[in-house]
Amino acid sequence: MRTTYSGLVSAAHLDQTVTLFGWAHRRRDHGGVIFIDLRDREGLVQVVCDPDRAETFSVAEGVRNEFCLRVTGKVRRRPEGTTNSNLISGEIEVLAHELEVLNPSVTPPFQLDDENLSETVRLTNRVIDLRRPAMQKNMLLRYKTARAFRRFLDDAGFIDIETPMLTKSTPEGARDYLVPSRVHDGMFFALPQSPQLFKQLLMVAGYDRYYQITKCFRDEDLRADRQPEFTQVDIETSFLTETEITGIMENLIRYVFKDAIDVELPNPFPRISYTEAMARYGSDKPDLRVTLELVDVADAMKDVAFKVFAGAANDPACRVTALRIPGGASLSRGEIDGYTEFVKIYGAKGLAYIKVNDITKLNEEGLQSPIVKNLSEASLKTVMERTGAASGDLIFFGADKAKVVSDALGALRTKIGHEKGHVDGRRWAPAWVVDFPMFDYDEEDKRWVACHHPFTSPKDEHMGFLETDPGKCLAKAYDLALNGWELGGGSVRIHRADVQEKVFKALGIGDEEAQLKFGFLLDALKYGAPPHGGLAFGLDRIVTMMTGAESIRDVIAFPKTQRAQCLLTQAPSPVDEKQLRELHIKLRNPVKPE
Repeated sequence: MRTTYSGLVSAAHLDQTVTLFGWAHRRRDHGGVIFIDLRDREGLVQVVCDPDRAETFSVAEGVRNEFCLRVTGKVRRRPEGTTNSNLISGEIEVLAHELEVLNPSVTPPFQLDDENLSETVRLTNRVIDLRRPAMQKNMLLRYKTARAFRRFLDDAGFIDIETPMLTKSTPEGARDYLVPSRVHDGMFFALPQSPQLFKQLLMVAGYDRYYQITKCFRDEDLRADRQPEFTQVDIETSFLTETEITGIMENLIRYVFKDAIDVELPNPFPRISYTEAMARYGSDKPDLRVTLELVDVADAMKDVAFKVFAGAANDPACRVTALRIPGGASLSRGEIDGYTEFVKIYGAKGLAYIKVNDITKLNEEGLQSPIVKNLSEASLKTVMERTGAASGDLIFFGADKAKVVSDALGALRTKIGHEKGHVDGRRWAPAWVVDFPMFDYDEEDKRWVACHHPFTSPKDEHMGFLETDPGKCLAKAYDLALNGWELGGGSVRIHRADVQEKVFKALGIGDEEAQLKFGFLLDALKYGAPPHGGLAFGLDRIVTMMTGAESIRDVIAFPKTQRAQCLLTQAPSPVDEKQLRELHIKLRNPVKPE
């Protein structure tokens, strides 16, 4: 029977006999005395094997890295000068009385303290990778974070209710993962992109405070903060306003950060409108630690000779925006070229700039740039005054479709801010972003699409816009941003069938299509559905931020690669012909055996 975890043996156990289990992290032979660092999920303890105990010493001689061991021994102080303040067990060591190899190990594919492993090697050998102390720390923090969510929500009267994994395919902004039905020929289930419709049905059913920590599935292109399957803390409640819901959620996040990593987040979180966030930061999830801001200067560029600026300035769908970099005149041409290539990732065609060598001379003598000669003194004066430019600064410009400019300069703002130290020193900077538009106009399909999802409620005072001018309609929607990441988002939902039908109409969804795809929800709303709303937090993303990891793959036990593959199990993989026949499926392009 284990006395305690190896990593938790401390000075409190001095002179006690303990039994420990774990893995040989490292074995060292120092002149006849063998030291074994025994590791488990809580950390390391140093085990000493003395030749005076011949049987124990003989076993120790055969131990190698990653052998699974049982150790019984006496806890004693380490000799003076050999303590390790970085370990709980750093003041003590265990003199082994008994040592048993529970299972030997072949040579592992890599050393667990190797810092330069490729992700391919790590994910292919994920079981061994998960033994690494850094990964065990991440997994334990993930558990503590999920536990904190549950504690707060349980205490606040929320009920944990599971919703189906096999459900109906409904459009929610990404491709569904489809599951063929063997029983119903030609029919498919879909894995849920979120429990959105079911949690609304639970509100109608009278479960006024629901939560669930659940898997969600989206078949979309991957990146560092995205996986085909991810974990969501899903929350819904009835009879509360937008402000009351965000108040509870704000208290929840403060509690989780305090409980999991002992961080005090500010109280209250600032609130920023979507319009202000896009204008000042170029992002609806701004990193408020960065002190740089975007400034719109289109009004000063409408009549300039530089057609790139003038054309965009006279197009209502475009932005002409400036980004001042204090001290940026010292940037080299190579650095500016690098930033130019960076913004092209976001669709920008280039990156105009002006180096302010002498603010008192608004001409080519004081301002260094190929575009200065094509700008009037009046326009240059407006830019300098509005941006607050001083000698030694640099101003970048974006002039294009509004989304391109916002995405490109918003990303550039964050990149330069962190690279060049234009940050305010805060470790954590949360903010609510509110008053989102209800709809975006899809130029390609020539129709309105929902910004969040089609079940988001419009502002009460904007109901009339649903039929007259959907573009003016704001939603009761809210996102929580932290350090440039979206932690979660939600909205007050539509609880009246007549309003839901108007929103579907604005989206170009006819009565027949609406009934076919969402009939079960529309029918439920007719039975006295309560006002309700909620929010979903990305658990993977939150834990990633807490650990400082570069990718959410470092906080998920068995993640997929950016090509949506599991290198450990080699999934996805072919299935045999019999399985396909049972599912009534014939492949157009059969998989060729390798």
